[in-house]
Amino acid sequence: MFTGLIQHCGQIVSIDANESGKTILVDTGRWEYVPDLGASISVNGCCLSVVEAQGNIFRFDVVHRSLEMTTLGFLNGGDRVNLEHAARADSLLGGHIVQGHVDGVGKIVSVQDQDDWRVSIEAPVGVAEHLCDRGSIAVDGVSLTVARVDNSVFEVALIPITLEETNLGELRAGSTVNLEADVMAKMVAQHVERILAGR
Repeated sequence: MFTGLIQHCGQIVSIDANESGKTILVDTGRWEYVPDLGASISVNGCCLSVVEAQGNIFRFDVVHRSLEMTTLGFLNGGDRVNLEHAARADSLLGGHIVQGHVDGVGKIVSVQDQDDWRVSIEAPVGVAEHLCDRGSIAVDGVSLTVARVDNSVFEVALIPITLEETNLGELRAGSTVNLEADVMAKMVAQHVERILAGR
């Protein structure tokens, strides 16, 4: 479980194919977090387990299903990624509850970087139906507030500290991002669907 408050930006060292998917090496730079083996870390919003940590280089194994559901398979050496270690039960919840279970990949429709930095994103099925004005959304693991919704396209506003502390300032029209809808919205929707289906 995460909060969507990014703690550090790492850099992809390498991505190599293996029998079960891909192995990703991430240089975490000056991040002070020292993980136990198997520790959960959100990498661009995807919950991954640390399988090896040598100094500031963390290794993750990513299975085919995760590669199909996320943007991880399209990363290249040198790309920056958002990092957050798992939250404790007594953590200050400054963002919102983020599971690290990506619901789908969104496509950047437009980026307005004049005066007020706003990003429009087209959400896929599985995310679009859970969007609501002033609701929560995780974009590449970053907890954000939905500023506007127009069918399957939603808009978020990025404040200066978000642009400084995450990789979202690198987004351009046509870029793809990992999206996770608000877990509470998903649970309520699923519960209501079950009740209606039983009537």
